[in-house]
Amino acid sequence: MKKLVQLLFLSLIIVLGACNKDDIHNTDTQIGHSRVTFFPIIKIKGERYILVPKGGTYTEPGVDATEGGAPTTFTTSGSVNTGVAGMYSLVYTTKTTQDGFSASDYRNVLVYDTDAGAAAADLSGTYKRSAPGNAADGQLITWAKKAPGVYLVTNPGGAVGNTLQVYAINPTGNTVKIPLQLIGIGNPFNSTAESYTPTPTPAKLVWTLINVGYGAGVRTFFKQ
Repeated sequence: MKKLVQLLFLSLIIVLGACNKDDIHNTDTQIGHSRVTFFPIIKIKGERYILVPKGGTYTEPGVDATEGGAPTTFTTSGSVNTGVAGMYSLVYTTKTTQDGFSASDYRNVLVYDTDAGAAAADLSGTYKRSAPGNAADGQLITWAKKAPGVYLVTNPGGAVGNTLQVYAINPTGNTVKIPLQLIGIGNPFNSTAESYTPTPTPAKLVWTLINVGYGAGVRTFFKQ
């Protein structure tokens, strides 16, 4: 009997203790006794790449930055000088939340300066990779002219199953280059050791790609 009384007394203490606990509330910022974590979201407005002729006007399209569905502040790294030809990469980053999270997005702005000869030329078309003994031998890349001396290149490395798109320039004569640009946050891409030989036909393109996803070998292509 004494043990039964002790058990009943202990149960009463537990019940009273539970009643004294804070009520559980579920709100937009709290579930039970846990605080809700909101991850910031940022997305550029407009295009990933914007093309501007040297001396032209660049109008910043802006971004949508939110935290928990509400607008939040962000900073922009980089700037654009339309008086100097080049590729300008802009990185937009939200403020860091109280839980230590932030989000980033990016845009590339190409300020191009093309002489009359290069502007009149058209390097558009399909180029086949020459890589004997390599699985990439015969892979195709495509060039599409988007502005005078400016080309959108699909699969610039001639890799199997690759759909990456970057911008290349032909500012004068037979000079070609992939200017430094971002293909992701913290992921720059450009070329070096480039040459373009239109004659004898077929035209020959050679370049080495500078990016963590590509080897340092020279890549050779012939226009189809």
